[in-house]
Amino acid sequence: MMSVLAIKIVDSLEDISATAWNALGGDDPFLRHEFFSALHETGCASKQTGWSPKFVTLWEGNVLRGALPLYLKSHSYGEYVFDWAWADAYRRYGYAYYPKLLSAIPFSPITGRRLLAKTAEHRALLISAVLRMAQDRNRGAGVSSFHCLFPQEHEAREMEAAGMTLRHGIQFHWKNRADVNYENFEDFLGGMSHSKRKKIRQERRKVNAAGIRFQWLSGNDISDDHWRFFIDCYNKTYDDHRSMPYLNLEFFARIGRSMPENVLLILALRDGEPVAAAFNLHNSHTLYGRYWGTKEFISGLHFETCYYQAIEYCIANGIRLFEGGAQGEHKLARGFLPVRTWSAHWLAHPEFSAAIGNYLGREAKDIDHYLDELNDNSPFRKDVRE
Repeated sequence: MMSVLAIKIVDSLEDISATAWNALGGDDPFLRHEFFSALHETGCASKQTGWSPKFVTLWEGNVLRGALPLYLKSHSYGEYVFDWAWADAYRRYGYAYYPKLLSAIPFSPITGRRLLAKTAEHRALLISAVLRMAQDRNRGAGVSSFHCLFPQEHEAREMEAAGMTLRHGIQFHWKNRADVNYENFEDFLGGMSHSKRKKIRQERRKVNAAGIRFQWLSGNDISDDHWRFFIDCYNKTYDDHRSMPYLNLEFFARIGRSMPENVLLILALRDGEPVAAAFNLHNSHTLYGRYWGTKEFISGLHFETCYYQAIEYCIANGIRLFEGGAQGEHKLARGFLPVRTWSAHWLAHPEFSAAIGNYLGREAKDIDHYLDELNDNSPFRKDVRE
């Protein structure tokens, strides 16, 4: 006799085993039980900060069959798919845009799975469950909308089939080309145009001439002193941009201990003393550049610490893809190529839904043209372009 499938909404992963959850998430470090637990339990993504977990889980008896990370949001900070104009339009017409439902990895513009289920049937159940939540004013707390950020394309298409509207964005990713399999950084530079190759070499020489050397540290190698230095750099970056940091020392130190094999800290040192640091997460095939900071300005240090050292790490460790973070057209000249990103949106108000749907249709055409323009300006020689 087959067990009945049941949806449960949970506000904590405390009662779900890490083994069961991680079996759904696979090798994506941002989907690990340890990562979400660190975000929630250190207070970084919590009700107090406007991120109330409302994870949708699918059960067959006592077996976890599916999940969708979900938050009840009271603002739009830390998302990287911007809907501030939508919220302002709601306000001007006397409607409340918040709270809203959001499926995303907090503070992480990282494409990955959001519908954590093996079958299309189970993924459809997750989508329908969250849409019912959004439509139910009691269970959804009167939410205006549901948004899913940075899903994989096939998931976005499944959400579109369920009645959601798609939005496109652009990021810049570096690829360790399968047809080349770079042996070292100079091998990578060899495929670029002369002007781009020359500029990168000049930037690297400036950093080297300033006496800067680099150290790559995995989670197990990172000491408390390293984390304290990094958090000072991280906080300074936010302070320099007149904004508040989302994450705290406890969060970084915790994932360094709980998922050390996924953590890479790149330290820039002068005379043995750290002057800058970049924090990355990775698995066997993808490196994700996340945060950086420096104690002082040194020409070229940002590009070297965040991009060139990360590329060297990927080449040395056979990692095929490096996602350097949100936006950044300047990355194109440094060997990163444009890729399309996805998000899916459902709005309860019919007139706003129609207006925003029309806007997103026009925006999608602009994104298509922009992608074509970027691809026409590839930093690689024509004879080596994929």
